[in-house]
Amino acid sequence: MAASIKLEIVTPEQVVVDESVQTVVAPGFFGEFGVLSGHTSFLTALKLGALRYEDGSGKTSYVFVKEGFAEVLPDRVTVLAEAAERRENIDLARAEAAYERAKERLEKKSSEEAVDFARARAALSRSVGRIRLVSGQDPA
Repeated sequence: MAASIKLEIVTPEQVVVDESVQTVVAPGFFGEFGVLSGHTSFLTALKLGALRYEDGSGKTSYVFVKEGFAEVLPDRVTVLAEAAERRENIDLARAEAAYERAKERLEKKSSEEAVDFARARAALSRSVGRIRLVSGQDPA
């Protein structure tokens, strides 16, 4: 069995993941990146998307992250995210309702301010990613 690495995913509210894992694949700002034990150290920004990791038994788990940063060290990956949810904790009905609200706000954009439009687009992106992740689709 390959050497494990420590994965920590933290938001301002809670520790979402604190586990020893075999691999981590995250949505980097410049593209998806993968990490194994012994990886070269680096720091990078994360974009909205699904982070996946595999434990020693071969089980793959998913966490939807809303932007942040990842610090990769040879024996550890630390993710500081604005928000993060494990796949099994995402409420599909709530995500679909958020999608519909964001879509309606975008359709009414004629008199809306640019800030509201940007927030609605961001909300739409988050809800689509969460829905795709829970539905088993590629969240990218």
